[in-house]
Amino acid sequence: MSAVSSPFNFDALDECHQQIQQHLAELSSLAQQIDADGVNAKSQQMAADIETFFSGTSRQHHQEEEKNVFPGLLASGDADLAAAVRSLQQDHGWIEENWLELAPQLRAIALGNSWYDAAEFQHGVQVFLELVGDHIALEESLIYPESKARWAQVLASRAARSQQASAT
Repeated sequence: MSAVSSPFNFDALDECHQQIQQHLAELSSLAQQIDADGVNAKSQQMAADIETFFSGTSRQHHQEEEKNVFPGLLASGDADLAAAVRSLQQDHGWIEENWLELAPQLRAIALGNSWYDAAEFQHGVQVFLELVGDHIALEESLIYPESKARWAQVLASRAARSQQASAT
């Protein structure tokens, strides 16, 4: 646990996962709406909001995970856990790559431009939804609980040392 220097608050990461899930649902709805009705004022606003979120908040979220969650787990000595973390790191790259293709299409929709390919957009949305959904599922089922438990151990150890120091 020497790779851990100070406690990390997971509340912001948990809240961001909820926001990501909400924006994924909106992206799915947007794709269905555009497929059925084409681009209109509502879909333009949705596209703008989704693009802004995933281009900003979601990317920052991945940076926080890379900085505050993954290092301690990679250094844990648990080969299976480290493999899962490396898989998530690879996912971050795939998510970014997919996003770099999808974001300009969303910006075009937001601006009312029609240069994007509708079939390519629909495919890109489906890939993004699956990739991000699977990624979050692994983080929430294994990585976050494990990291939270390790942080709790660090805090308990610090508290015990503090009590011992106070007693002497």
